[in-house]
Amino acid sequence: MRCAPVIPVLVLDGQVDPVALAETLVEAGLPVIEVTLRTPSALDAIRRMRTVEGAIIGAGTVLSAAMMEQAIGAGAQFAVSPGLLDGLVRMASERDLPYLPGVANATDLMIGIDLGLDRFKFFPAESSGGIAALSALAGPFLDARFCPTGGITAETASAWLARTEVLCVGGSWIIRAGETDLAVIFERARAAAALGE
Repeated sequence: MRCAPVIPVLVLDGQVDPVALAETLVEAGLPVIEVTLRTPSALDAIRRMRTVEGAIIGAGTVLSAAMMEQAIGAGAQFAVSPGLLDGLVRMASERDLPYLPGVANATDLMIGIDLGLDRFKFFPAESSGGIAALSALAGPFLDARFCPTGGITAETASAWLARTEVLCVGGSWIIRAGETDLAVIFERARAAAALGE
């Protein structure tokens, strides 16, 4: 969560070569990459992206123990979920896999802290009340840090990153649906990387 200000959140459908994409993102300054397990090509993309020097590749949209097992088998270096399941927290701990579960309320946050976590994905960030909601939610939990994801844009990311409790944001805007132009992606990623300066 401290390696870059933005973690690109990718839904890959096979239109872009995953190795070339990972190389582009690393070169632009965004080495931490989340490949969501929403498409048939996601696990293969994780395997191939792991060959890129400097890339830190994780699996997103991990919904079950079976999916986490597949992600680990593909070489994922971290896992992200939209919600919090104690079974996934325990499995990630047993497998020594960094894990970022999604939370949107105090109950989930308390459960996660009780399970030994202090890093969370705030999701869906904008529709859960935005910065004001996260600020209120984080107030009682002084050690908790967050990666807000969901609805954040290039224009709003800096406001999120200005918050003490926010270490990075998830960026689905880095690569738009159906986009294949790596030069355009590079410029967008480089601008996102500069948010941490």
